[in-house]
Amino acid sequence: MTGGWDRVEPLLAHVERPARYIDSEFGAVHRGEASYRVALLYPDTYELGMANQAIAILYDRLNAVEGVGAERVFVPASDMASALRNSGVPLLTLEDSRPVAACDLFGITLPYELSCTNVLEAIDLAGLPLHARDRDERHPLIVGGGPCAYDPEPLADFFDAFLIGEGEEAVADIVAAHRAAKDSGMSRSDLLASLALIPGVYVPSLYEPAAGGAAALPRPGTGAPAVVLKRVVKDFDAVRSPACPVVPYMDVVHDRATIEVLRGCTRGCRFCQAGMIYRPVRERSADSVVRDALAQLRCTGQEELSLSSLSTTDHSAIEEILRRLGVALRGRAVNVGLPSLRVDAFGVAMARLVGEGARGGLTFAPEAGTQRMRDVINKNVTEQDLLSTVETAFDAGWRRLKLYFMLGLPTETDEDIRGIGRLVAKVLEVARKATPPAQRGGMRIAVSVSTFVPKAHTPFQWEGQLTLEEVKHRQMVLRESMPRKGVDLHWHDPEVSFVEGALARGGRELAPVIEHAWRSGGGFDAWTEKFSLKRWLEAFEAAGIDPVALASEPRDPMRALPWSHISSGVSEDYLALEREAALTGASTPDCSFDGCTDCGACPALGADIVLAGGHRG
Repeated sequence: MTGGWDRVEPLLAHVERPARYIDSEFGAVHRGEASYRVALLYPDTYELGMANQAIAILYDRLNAVEGVGAERVFVPASDMASALRNSGVPLLTLEDSRPVAACDLFGITLPYELSCTNVLEAIDLAGLPLHARDRDERHPLIVGGGPCAYDPEPLADFFDAFLIGEGEEAVADIVAAHRAAKDSGMSRSDLLASLALIPGVYVPSLYEPAAGGAAALPRPGTGAPAVVLKRVVKDFDAVRSPACPVVPYMDVVHDRATIEVLRGCTRGCRFCQAGMIYRPVRERSADSVVRDALAQLRCTGQEELSLSSLSTTDHSAIEEILRRLGVALRGRAVNVGLPSLRVDAFGVAMARLVGEGARGGLTFAPEAGTQRMRDVINKNVTEQDLLSTVETAFDAGWRRLKLYFMLGLPTETDEDIRGIGRLVAKVLEVARKATPPAQRGGMRIAVSVSTFVPKAHTPFQWEGQLTLEEVKHRQMVLRESMPRKGVDLHWHDPEVSFVEGALARGGRELAPVIEHAWRSGGGFDAWTEKFSLKRWLEAFEAAGIDPVALASEPRDPMRALPWSHISSGVSEDYLALEREAALTGASTPDCSFDGCTDCGACPALGADIVLAGGHRG
């Protein structure tokens, strides 16, 4: 440790969970000789940020670049933030206790709309000017990336640039451009102009926001592209998973070895942003997955391995992978987990391969309670699919099941909500029949219900969100329809979802709202116990913005949206056609199995992409 550690150490006796703020975990990288420094921030606490794959991947990739040192940063909890401010200590990196302001690049992952106040908190704790316009050559370049970068406008005033899309290769391009600019003495404005020429990089200062929240337009003479197409890793199998990620001192969320086995999803759920923005589907080969998984387990000593993706059991060689891992890990007490399962017998069969007799819980996401609604959202799963899967699972020894549903999907009625209760009752009956009477006391069926939030780059991006009053009405309908015994029902806080919806649908006009909420004490707003609807409503009022209209009013499909200058590769025409299909209840097949559906992602991103199954687009 260097720099500010002697100033941080005295504070640790006075804060909760001091292990959040110390370094030298196994696997931490110290590049003392590096001439270029990157601070990588996950905008939440250490225990959440250490579970984020993007941070682990970028940390690994950047530290492999000659002359570059990447260090981790997380947002201090409120007690530590107060201690830092009271002691005059700025936000420091973990590895070398280096002031973030002394780094060359400050990279910030943007996982969720309500992390926005934490982003401002981190910039301020670092001692940096909050607004990009107030920063110059003395300050680090602040670059954002992640899911929320697909609508970058609400945070555009605070960032120098955004990386749209995947970062494994793009970060090296950004670093190279910045290093060259520093070596040549280039001005910050010229640097930003050069960054805008890198595929996938969006520089907000080169664009003029259009009136009425429409898409930003490049300023004349800047050379910035009218539409920024996302960056994509074209040969996913060629990018290795981190072999020796950092092993935390304390318990963290998802404390396990993790290998991303495939990226993207073509099932086409119309509400799902991830299923659209991560297209096309690309796989790692079975050889690569097994090699990297065993390497990570050897290095870290973890006792659990997660094969992660949006739909892991869609991998073309998943059965081979599981069988090979089973042989290699026999007798080693390592649990292999599949975080996403198909609602079919194949999904249960794959879970059975990794269960080895011990049966934890299974999770399925029917999303809707009636076939009509599942057709609307293109969830190509029937009631019988789910019931047969549950029967198979409970026959095989599983006793715990979690089901995910959504409220407020387009065209939903109270009868569709009652359908959730009826479906859960049928699931409960099937599970009981498949469970020996002596074991029924151990049965657990949990139902988790979220509120639909329209997200950018989805077929439902033009739809409105339910008002708070209507959400509460439908939650009561759901409660009344649910079986009285044998089911644990939980739902997301509708007030949090309401603000999330407003932030997810806006443009640069939201910057003052976010800043006001932060200055009023906002932070960790994704945590229910920290969230304050009153604070957010006051922030919207101060900016003269009606959050109800922003979140709930439908958009005209013929008009540009605040994110229309950002392209996920999936065409607007395809999204509009999918919206029309939803309104008529028509299904669209999965292109991985039934042929191309002309979403546009493969042609837009290049014909040399290595797609799922190893063939090329």
